[in-house]
Amino acid sequence: MTSRQEIVEQVRAIAAKETGIPVEELSPELDLRQFEGVDSVKVLRVVARIERDHDIELSDEQVFGFATVADVADAVVAALRTDAAS
Repeated sequence: MTSRQEIVEQVRAIAAKETGIPVEELSPELDLRQFEGVDSVKVLRVVARIERDHDIELSDEQVFGFATVADVADAVVAALRTDAAS
C-alpha cells in the first residue's frame, strides 16, 4: 500500500501542476484557497486526477470540505484502506 507521505507528495505535485504554485510552497497544512487564482474548480481538478490515479471515488461532501494538501491526502489514504478491506 502507498504510504501517507507518498500520497502527500503526489498530491503536492498534482496541485502544483494544476494551480501553477511551485511545489516547494505547497506544505501539507497550507490552505490552497489562500492563493490568488486557486478556486474550487482547480481543487476539483486536483481531486479528479488523484481519483483517476488511485482508482478511487471521494464523496462530494469530502471534496467540498478540502482546504489543504493534507486534507486531500488523508481522504485518499482512508479511501485506499476502505478499498483494501473490501
